[in-house]
Amino acid sequence: MLGSKVDAEDAAQDALVQAWRALSTFRGESEFSTWLYRIVTNRCLKARAARHPMEALPEVLIDRGSDPAEALAQSERLRALARGVLALPAEQRAALVLRELEGLSYEQIAQALGVTVPAVKGRIHRARLGLLKASATWR
Repeated sequence: MLGSKVDAEDAAQDALVQAWRALSTFRGESEFSTWLYRIVTNRCLKARAARHPMEALPEVLIDRGSDPAEALAQSERLRALARGVLALPAEQRAALVLRELEGLSYEQIAQALGVTVPAVKGRIHRARLGLLKASATWR
């Protein structure tokens, strides 16, 4: 969500300290993991709002046995996808990351983000459309 491993580690550490301090406020109305996702997500959204993330791209594992030209093309497509995700509005990006990378259900995402399930579905839909539109230039 932050575009940088270092920023993500800082946010995770800050969120865990915040969760530890707020542990007594956990009411058990949702799963503990959903409560923790909400804290981490809010921390990431606050960090994004405070500054623009540095564009860090994930390391791409290249199959050494594959054609070098195809490996390069695949690497470039993945970099373009990472840039597209970084360019999404924070609300869309958070919903998409929680769904596609973390594997949360729509209900869990709604609880983590403090919105309704239809709002989550709408955000994910708009994020996917945005990535599809951005991908037209690098297909």
